[in-house]
Amino acid sequence: MTAVTAESAGPAPAAPAGAARARARRRRMPGAAVLGVVVAIVITAPLLAVPSTWLTDGFGIDAIVRLLLPDALRNSILLAVGVGGLSLPLGGGLALLVSFYDFPGRRWLDWALVLPMAMPSYVLVYVVLGLFGLATPMQSNLLGEGLSIPGIRSTGGAIVILSAVLYPYVYVLARSAFIGQSRQPIEAARSLGLSYRRAVWRVAVPLARPALAAGTALVVMEALADFGTVDLLGVQALTSAIYRVWNGAFDQASGLQLASVLVGLALTLLVVEQALRGRARYHQALGRGDALVPRRLVGWRGWLATLPICALLLAVFVLPVAQLVAWSAETIADGAVDPGLRDAIGSTLLLAGLAAGATVMSGTIVAYGLRARSTAVGRVTARLATLGYAIPGTVVAVAVYVPLVWVDRHLIDVADGVFGLDVGLVFTGTVLGLVLAYLVRFHALAFFSIEARMQGIPPSLDDAARSLGADRTRLLADVHVPLLRPGIATAALLVLVDVMKELPITALLRPLGRDTLAVTVWEATKDSRVDTAALPALLIVLVSLVPVVVLVRVRQGEARAGRG
Repeated sequence: MTAVTAESAGPAPAAPAGAARARARRRRMPGAAVLGVVVAIVITAPLLAVPSTWLTDGFGIDAIVRLLLPDALRNSILLAVGVGGLSLPLGGGLALLVSFYDFPGRRWLDWALVLPMAMPSYVLVYVVLGLFGLATPMQSNLLGEGLSIPGIRSTGGAIVILSAVLYPYVYVLARSAFIGQSRQPIEAARSLGLSYRRAVWRVAVPLARPALAAGTALVVMEALADFGTVDLLGVQALTSAIYRVWNGAFDQASGLQLASVLVGLALTLLVVEQALRGRARYHQALGRGDALVPRRLVGWRGWLATLPICALLLAVFVLPVAQLVAWSAETIADGAVDPGLRDAIGSTLLLAGLAAGATVMSGTIVAYGLRARSTAVGRVTARLATLGYAIPGTVVAVAVYVPLVWVDRHLIDVADGVFGLDVGLVFTGTVLGLVLAYLVRFHALAFFSIEARMQGIPPSLDDAARSLGADRTRLLADVHVPLLRPGIATAALLVLVDVMKELPITALLRPLGRDTLAVTVWEATKDSRVDTAALPALLIVLVSLVPVVVLVRVRQGEARAGRG
């Protein structure tokens, strides 16, 4: 007994080496998570130039803070709250109506509701001011003479116009979330005594909360960063104040200091967006043939759903496009067509395609890194990498341009000193610098879309694949990417549309001979050649329609797969 007691009192046997290695692997950060953090830091790094300018003194920052900041900050906050508050019920409500109810014209209205995404807000302002006689560039006017819109040149007017072209961001993401829902939770709620309407509101809407929050965040950040609309309507927002300081007073340090206020607003927005999502996660596995069948609205109820949607599309898309066509026909008849339009179209498509590919890759890597291991560092860097979407394009361009100039100079010195080669300006002299600026600016579009889709993939699929020996690279390629295709397609097309409409970044960083349609419109307008601006503006809308139509087809294919 003594021997046994002494033996039992001795040290416990060492754990097997395999168990120790397993614990070490669990403690070690997965490579996918590390890569996601690195990509997020690379995207965020140029934006550090914005708050770092507080270390240097602007020429007149005290006077700027006293005279410009109060009104500009108030108007920007009103724009953000107003556009978000109008776009969320408009886009989300339309997505809910089209997803859960059937009414006359529903099938074509489903894709038609995405069309305003192809209309740049500054083009819509250009048309509205012309239609109502406030800045008529042509003789032809589809609405006739003597019409006016009181109060259009105001913060309220800017909110209405921005919401009219930005609500499709909420609509597309919410519609995709509703399409992916199973009918079983709705049927379960009905069996508990809820009406169809209340079951949709109590079950389907909460399940789509991540998509609704992501879409609203994109809309609000776009409103914060808008310059063309607020400038044309005479609204003193932070973006227009930055432009006045930058281009008027030539005080870049003060301009960047004002831009840091926008960064603070964007950070606040991201915190609010995370709070709206909460800590809950919503996972559904939609089986084939398990999609909900929309309920038919008959009689006056069906037409009550159809007619307001038709009126919205008529005011926001059909009438403005028809007026642009009339003005463009007048331009062609007068022989005022810009001879560089063909090259501008090619440059627009090339740059948009490169930017879409880069942002989809970065968004997928960062989102998957968070899924592989959600750490505090990963979450913070992922959210910081989305700040570029809330910063004016000019600020992003300069923030990216400064470090790229430094890199180009050192590359030239190294290539000349070591290899005797003249490599020229690798980044600032080619489209690479422009694509990097697009990546910083539009990464948020891809990330939010892909992350919202990835959150709908059950974690059990990851566990099953890992238990069968798949590493994280194969898990991403063979499991996640096929399931993420609708989200990836949505992200790529959203970026395509925005890059086609982007003006400040392209105007500042484009290489020689790389004018886009947006730059062509801008140059014609600033040179008072407003008669030549109509055709490029129309082409922006038409070219932007291509990815929008593809986006509609992707969503329709997704809906058919769910019904199959």
